[in-house]
Amino acid sequence: MNIKSLLLGSAAALVAVSGARAADAVVAPEPEPVEYVRVCDTYGTGFFYVPGTEVCLKIGGYWRYDIGAGDLFGQRGDTGDDTWNKRSRFQLRVDARTETELGTLRGYFAEDFQWDTITTPNGTFDPTLPVTEGNNLPGSNEPLRHFTGPGEGIEHAYVELGGFRIGVTDSLFVTETGYASNVVHDGLISYGPFTTHQIEYTFDAGNGFSISGAVEEGSDGETFGETINDYTPHIVVGAAWSGGIFGVSGVVGWDSNEDEVAVKGRIDIKPTDALSFFVMGAWSDVSENGDLPFEDPLGNYYAQWGGDWAFWAGGTWKFTDRVAGNIEFGYNELSDYSVDADVNVTVVPGFVVTPGIGYKHFDAAGGDDLWGGYIRTQFTF
Repeated sequence: MNIKSLLLGSAAALVAVSGARAADAVVAPEPEPVEYVRVCDTYGTGFFYVPGTEVCLKIGGYWRYDIGAGDLFGQRGDTGDDTWNKRSRFQLRVDARTETELGTLRGYFAEDFQWDTITTPNGTFDPTLPVTEGNNLPGSNEPLRHFTGPGEGIEHAYVELGGFRIGVTDSLFVTETGYASNVVHDGLISYGPFTTHQIEYTFDAGNGFSISGAVEEGSDGETFGETINDYTPHIVVGAAWSGGIFGVSGVVGWDSNEDEVAVKGRIDIKPTDALSFFVMGAWSDVSENGDLPFEDPLGNYYAQWGGDWAFWAGGTWKFTDRVAGNIEFGYNELSDYSVDADVNVTVVPGFVVTPGIGYKHFDAAGGDDLWGGYIRTQFTF
């Protein structure tokens, strides 16, 4: 064998070995395609598509801390001395929407998780009580209990489709007329009930006019609140119109237990982007059995202001992009009246600090005058 044959044979052997090793090599599989989360801008900012569906989802909420002091916004200790009222709350909001042949299908949920300072006459902790409730109203001689404790509760949980809404939310009697002002403690003179089971329909004409109707279950725990006693629901109907700088709305609520009606109307005016104000009035026949409506423990579920009639006025003035002032005045037939004012200061986008002060006169309860101050901090996301 000559040198040329030896070299050719060695080269052939190397090629054969390399081919065998190449046949045994591990081949990495191609990566599967990944569907990244897509932004959904159909319903505003913050929505994204649930992967693999056409459902748009938004998850949000806020962290809030309230501090109240004084006769109006504070609490009483077990010895009867005034003390702070504090509340720390986290609210989780979930908003899901998608388009169907019947219109937008929407599900909305809001849950509160909180830790409160509570003073109650009977020692019962109720996490749904507003910060101004407790034993700070005059005329109670019951034993006090002062403590802090956790609480949670559903504020909203409903589904909407084709103008219909079904679930738990605030009464149409307060939403149709836009609640009251932007102060933290709106409704020191109460303007109606809030959370209730509800079946509602709203027809939106598309030109600023809408008309709504709802059947509601009511709820215990309001000032004059009551849940329905049989299969007959409370009934609410309302209408609203807005155009240009003006807005008008009205609502009628029928308490099926008491067979009584309450009526409320409102006018909104917004002459500039920086200034807005409103006037709202209400009437009912709640006191036909006596001068003081709360002599009847059932009262009227919708007429919670005291007496036959009441009115409210207030507004907001945006001094700058980060500072806005709010004020509200309320008055009822019993000569009770209230004033509340505060200032929203946006420290950084999403974080607002709101100091405020309030006053309420109880003419029907012996002429008591209650003062109080508060501060709220809130991070909304």
